[in-house]
Amino acid sequence: MELIDKLNWRYAAKAMNGKKVPQDKIDNIIEATRLAPTSSGLQPFEIFVITNQQIKEAIKPVAWNQSVVTDCSHLLVFAAWDTYTPERINKMFDLTNEIRNTKNEGWENYRQMLLNAYPQKDAEENFIHTSKQAYIALGVTLVAAAFEKVDTTPIEGFDPAAVDKILGLREKGLRSVVLLPVGYRNDDKDWLSNLTKVRKSKEDLVTLIE
Repeated sequence: MELIDKLNWRYAAKAMNGKKVPQDKIDNIIEATRLAPTSSGLQPFEIFVITNQQIKEAIKPVAWNQSVVTDCSHLLVFAAWDTYTPERINKMFDLTNEIRNTKNEGWENYRQMLLNAYPQKDAEENFIHTSKQAYIALGVTLVAAAFEKVDTTPIEGFDPAAVDKILGLREKGLRSVVLLPVGYRNDDKDWLSNLTKVRKSKEDLVTLIE
């Protein structure tokens, strides 16, 4: 299967060569991310696609000085909503009604259920939930990039508060969750590039309950 072959090919690149990824590939990757599933379809995050080298240089020191941050073609920053608000929830439900050109009683009851639940919760609890949705989208992004034969390096090793400040995220009601350099591996500088992929066996990973 072509997808499995490409997933076997992918790994978290530790060095990139600075080569630019064609825009059509970036567009396909981002579109796959946009189509990722999220809880209640709320998509409670945003993605910042950074090609500005100065901004990448500013982020590098607060991301453990990892070279892929500056040597990548595009740096993606997944930023989750800092909390759920009635405005945010209503915006997505209204968008659904607009696109589908209909109003459904069950859907409206579901809207009200969320409005009665999420906004009343502690903001940090809500952020944990929104960040999990961003990670679902991250997984889809990794697969889409592999399908395009483009390398990625998911990075949690960074100072979120510092990245938030650099990008002005808190003012937008967002908090950075994960960084994703996108580009092409540098085989000459990456000790990991030629090593055999190691994963648990299917028997160790999967329990079949019939």
